[in-house]
Amino acid sequence: MSDFRFAVITVSTSGYRGQRPDLSGPLIASMLAPLGTVIESLLIPDDEERIKAELIRLADKFLIDAVFTTGGTGLSPDDRTPEATLAAADRAAPGISEAMRMKSIEITPRAMLSRGAAVIRGKTLIVNLPGSPKACEENLSVFLPVLSHAISTIRGEGSHNESHTYK
Repeated sequence: MSDFRFAVITVSTSGYRGQRPDLSGPLIASMLAPLGTVIESLLIPDDEERIKAELIRLADKFLIDAVFTTGGTGLSPDDRTPEATLAAADRAAPGISEAMRMKSIEITPRAMLSRGAAVIRGKTLIVNLPGSPKACEENLSVFLPVLSHAISTIRGEGSHNESHTYK
């Protein structure tokens, strides 16, 4: 097992109010478990400023290697997770979201409606996942094979040339 430190944020006003269970957050945590420790799991409402504040806190104060959000990535007016994520970002990592959307579109054309982003803040990777457990599992499965390499590269470990080797 690696020493990676993760955080999971479920963004759901109805979940926050106790009107529905959080199934996606625990699923993400279980998928990350073989690679490290989930230091913190949060369930917060659809509030752009709150999402941004939590992302900044986890990246800057707790030095989390990767934060995964679930929810708030659709087209409804309350879906503000990508905006909060971009506001917290130092740099974009668009290939992650692009790859997840491309694979998801093979399963359902509705995947093109997902607006999830992937960014870097300091040495923390932040990745938005959809809200449904099924979509979380499908999307995270696309990215998991390269997650360790992504974190190591962000940390500045390994060779620069190695990060550009395609196989």
